[in-house]
Amino acid sequence: MCHGIFFDILTSMSEVSNCAVKLNNISKSFGTVQANKDVCIELRRGEILALLGENGSGKTTLMNMLSGIYYPDSGEIYVDGKEVIIRSPKDAFDLGIGMIHQHFKLVDVLTAAENIILGLKGSVLINRKKLASEIREISDKYGFSLDPNKKIYEMSVSEKQKVEIVKVLYRGADVLILDEPTAVLTPQEADTLFEMLRSMKNDGKAIIIITHKLNEVLSLSDRVCILRKGELVGELETKDASVKSLTEGMVGRSVSLEIQREAGALGKERIIVSSLTCLNSDGLKALDDISFKLHEGEILGIAGIAGSGQKELCEAITGLYPVEGGSITYINDDEPSELCGLTPTQIAKKGVHLAFVPEDRLGMGLVAGLDMIENMMLKSYNNEKGFLINRKLPKSTAERLIDSLEIVTPGVSTPVRRLSGGNVQKVLLGREIDSGPSVLVVAYPVRGLDINSSYTIYNLLNEQRKNGVAVLFVGEDLDVLLELCDRIMVLCGGRLSGIVNAPTATKEELGILMTHMSD
Repeated sequence: MCHGIFFDILTSMSEVSNCAVKLNNISKSFGTVQANKDVCIELRRGEILALLGENGSGKTTLMNMLSGIYYPDSGEIYVDGKEVIIRSPKDAFDLGIGMIHQHFKLVDVLTAAENIILGLKGSVLINRKKLASEIREISDKYGFSLDPNKKIYEMSVSEKQKVEIVKVLYRGADVLILDEPTAVLTPQEADTLFEMLRSMKNDGKAIIIITHKLNEVLSLSDRVCILRKGELVGELETKDASVKSLTEGMVGRSVSLEIQREAGALGKERIIVSSLTCLNSDGLKALDDISFKLHEGEILGIAGIAGSGQKELCEAITGLYPVEGGSITYINDDEPSELCGLTPTQIAKKGVHLAFVPEDRLGMGLVAGLDMIENMMLKSYNNEKGFLINRKLPKSTAERLIDSLEIVTPGVSTPVRRLSGGNVQKVLLGREIDSGPSVLVVAYPVRGLDINSSYTIYNLLNEQRKNGVAVLFVGEDLDVLLELCDRIMVLCGGRLSGIVNAPTATKEELGILMTHMSD
């Protein structure tokens, strides 16, 4: 009997000693919005914990409280079994907690080493040789290379991420939080990151990853915690999880994750881009000699690391970005029309049925302060004659879109800024599709959306393909690009790396093209 009690005490002590961080009934509100409510999570040493949830579920808010950016309204935080107060990132660092944010916080004109020690106390003079040696020691320990003397602006995205990781390790962090760590990485870069994280885990580090990529959760993490509407709704061992169970946990119901792609021959050429060249604000080439063809009844995907020219290409085709050289030809009933140098209004007056869903939904796509009816009118008000504008047709359109796309809104008179991101995107995409385009250009249409809304958008694009529309789709999820598109065009540094057949291509093939410019 006594032996049993003694064993239970030892087991309990072992569990406590292995617990790096404990969040107990953590709650946080912003005005009337409850971001987190009574969340309880334990993070153990030598494990990778995945924090999963739809957009707006409270994942980042919760981790911002652990890293000192926010302060909880109620609840307790324990580190190594002791209750602590974390009011700033410095407090978090002092407790060995470091967060690597999705958007890196680095100074471009400084070197890696200078960024790593930026803000730390020390002498005025820096022993650069010793600092470089310490950085290389950390890098070598976890199996990656980093040049301490390289400027940040000279680095790739994955190199910048390594700087952020070394920065928190250099400051003594043994609890690491990574927010969407693979959002802008190629598959090869993501694999390298995973090996680094596994090495840190084996070294006893406690790691939390915030991500929406379920396959990565299953391959990397040891446990999964699922948040929904700010509350913890599930906690399980990763070995017991599946894509289906994780999805249902996030959404609260069964969701179909299938994209039906119908094989078929490409239709007629609709857009021909030839030797397209555009300059950025610094006079450098944002697009360099890009040539491709877009056919009716196809979805042509565009892949590439962020800033590879995707935005400039979409805006050049739609008349929103100046063209330095080359041509953009629209084919209608075998009659070519040159679009270079034309504004969107001039393109429309030439009878070109072109629709554009930009990345910036409430900056370029919709007006946040206007309601659905008024945002519908933005597409057609130039066609009105006289001083009075007929609101009946746009109202009818708005009501039809609410029903067909299941847009959640109090009504057509509600400003779109009050809608969730997914519903805003449905309004924008629905308006553009309703205009009856022959060419549809969409840039990152599911960024920040929950899984259910994302697959609604994919199905809408699929319907347009079936209707013979030529769709140009800029995406960042390579799995979706491979599953949804007919062909995928890869950009690297403003140049065309290659065009592949999506049904037969692999993520690894795309990853190589994303980091290698064409000759």
